Amino acid sequence: MQQENAPGYIKSELDGNVLRISICNARRYNAMSLSMWQDLGRVVTEAQTNDDVRLIVLSGEGNKAFMSGADISEFKEKRSDRQQAQFYADSVNLAQSSLRSSQKPTIAVVKGICMGGGMGLALSCDLRYSTESAKFRMPAGKLGLGYALEGIKRFIDVVGTSRTYELFLTARTINGSEAARIGLVNQAIADDLFDHAVEKRISDIAGHAPLTMRAVKNGVRCLLNEDDAPTPEQVAEMVNACFESEDYKEGRQAFKEKRQPVFAGR
Repeated sequence: MQQENAPGYIKSELDGNVLRISICNARRYNAMSLSMWQDLGRVVTEAQTNDDVRLIVLSGEGNKAFMSGADISEFKEKRSDRQQAQFYADSVNLAQSSLRSSQKPTIAVVKGICMGGGMGLALSCDLRYSTESAKFRMPAGKLGLGYALEGIKRFIDVVGTSRTYELFLTARTINGSEAARIGLVNQAIADDLFDHAVEKRISDIAGHAPLTMRAVKNGVRCLLNEDDAPTPEQVAEMVNACFESEDYKEGRQAFKEKRQPVFAGR
């Protein structure tokens, strides 16, 4: 899905069994407009019913930014009163929750600037990898913005209460290395090694058993008591489905034959 006539747009393309989603608004450091938030939510939701998609990878256009936050230039027109602010917040939450509840694993690939809504978006993904030089900041306090409970909870779930306070209250910028140290990203990789290392990680995850990935994702969401998370009984059924699957037989056979398994997702 692509709207190249707009100032910014969401681009998605299927690369093998990896759905690559790009945030494209390079002139504004990939700031997200309202329509981009809406399009992102739609693309991720549609991917859930596409059996060809094994993994969703989210990145920013170019090397200067993953996503610099919401596009402030449209706030006067589209986020100026309580009703508009709520509609905008609902659109953002829908996009982020579509990633959090995705049945397919999700990865945020972070280069350059990742600030405000960009941090919330990255945290909505299962895994986050950044360059060591990436720059993270939560500038809400400098803009007078309110931050919804769903977003704050995600920060607390990932980095804990004390570090959530620090990120929001100080609004200071941290680099990728510090982001990895506090658990904001899973790993920070040297800039010159980043592309190769991340593509290897993407390839590995995309090759894993889809039913196993689904069971793990839903198990975590259940234990975190997330909104619309499956029940323990539903997770147990997903686990049982793994053991009854053709993929389980393939995994055992591949292990016996000392080869890479080829999973079919059934």
